Amino acid sequence: MGRPPVLPKKKKDGFYLEIRNKGAKSGIIIIRDSEREMMQAVRQYENTKDVIILGEHKNGKRVEEKKKKVHQKEKV
Repeated sequence: MGRPPVLPKKKKDGFYLEIRNKGAKSGIIIIRDSEREMMQAVRQYENTKDVIILGEHKNGKRVEEKKKKVHQKEKV
């Protein structure tokens, strides 16, 4: 018997999504290499499962999306 690991596992680079059975509390995490592949998996599973997009991870950390400013034209 060895000592249990102390540090949490680092996540691999890629796009993460979690797939659960409808009404379940836990599911399976799937990794895809590109955003396009991730969106294909979402479309594949969305009819029968609950799909949660976890986002992109690089170097073991989540990549924060840059906030885009949306300019709306005002109606006069």
